[in-house]
Amino acid sequence: MAILTTILKAKAQLAALKLVIRIVPVPRPLVLVGPDSALRLCSTISHLGVSHVLIVTDQILYDLGLIQPLEKALKQHGIQTSVFSGVSPDPTIRVVEDGLSVLQSSHCDSVLAVGGGSSIDAAKVIALAATNKKTPQELIGIFKGSKRSLPLFVIPTTAGTGSEVSIGAVLSDNQSHQKGLVIDPKLVPLAAALDPKIMQGMPRSVTADTGLDALTHALEAWVSEFASPESDYYAGAAIRLIFENLPLAWRDGNNLNAREAMALASHYAGLALNQAGLGYIHAIAHQLGAYYGIPHGRANAIVMPHILEFNRKASRQRLAALARQTGLAEASVSDAKATDALIAHVKALLVELNIDTRIPGMNSSDFEAMANAAFAEAHGTYAVPKYMSHSEAKNLLGALTGR
Repeated sequence: MAILTTILKAKAQLAALKLVIRIVPVPRPLVLVGPDSALRLCSTISHLGVSHVLIVTDQILYDLGLIQPLEKALKQHGIQTSVFSGVSPDPTIRVVEDGLSVLQSSHCDSVLAVGGGSSIDAAKVIALAATNKKTPQELIGIFKGSKRSLPLFVIPTTAGTGSEVSIGAVLSDNQSHQKGLVIDPKLVPLAAALDPKIMQGMPRSVTADTGLDALTHALEAWVSEFASPESDYYAGAAIRLIFENLPLAWRDGNNLNAREAMALASHYAGLALNQAGLGYIHAIAHQLGAYYGIPHGRANAIVMPHILEFNRKASRQRLAALARQTGLAEASVSDAKATDALIAHVKALLVELNIDTRIPGMNSSDFEAMANAAFAEAHGTYAVPKYMSHSEAKNLLGALTGR
């Protein structure tokens, strides 16, 4: 009875959310693609009426010398720069507060994010908080910003989050480390650069984790009850590009064609999730990050095959269609066999990329709270094709231990 009540309540909330998603326009950023597009973006910024940019990044990228050429290019175009390099993985509310303080004390009128999803998410919330006079905590939720954000620009250094186009940002609570979602179309930047040269230095593990994050976005959008012809177009394109190019980029990080293809795949997956949303993979993966510090992309990769199996029957027609579209199954093959082929291909990809899908250090005493937090995130927000019970969630978490 409890699960039925949960489902009915979630579906009522989703019906309202679907209406809002269909009505509220989502802006699209200007996107520059290709080698040296990051430098071209600096020129573009100079024509958009800003005078002082806060560059939001992490200390590693700053120490690697990735930020200095961008500062030089901006200054050549008459734009002052300040740098906040305090972003950490899974940025906390405190990190955003620190960045906001730097922005205000430096009198910056715009923000440039350079980094992976963590830097981009932090920059998004900094830019939105600055104009709305709200704390980061007050922006957690759906459409909490009433005013446009400061002009925001993005240069992703990884190919996975699609944050340069998505309407969401993820923050961690300083004390509980629980994840909070900021969802607002005002988070979408004005312009972004997908520069494969900047992504050449990614280690293999980061290439794999971020690429599988993009695959998760696309797969969850594909099976979502909010899926539309447009979201299907972008999700399908992203999945094809990932299947073809992620192994190439992982084997040879200097393969610019593969890097650019993965950047586009991440971008397309972001467009798909804007319309169709996420699912249980992300909801559970966020708990793995909160409780055990597992990087977001890796957590998604670990959970992905389990949720594909969980959705096997409910999403059979959709998964079979995807298998045929990506060339994994012939048109004449049954839906069941086509679905088998798709799930087997995803599992084989994880093996090829050396992804260990076991988490030996998990504590079963955490499972109840983790399931509750995952459901609180997913139910009423994510249009999942099949609802999960508490016992199913705890069994799934137990399976992740590999015992």
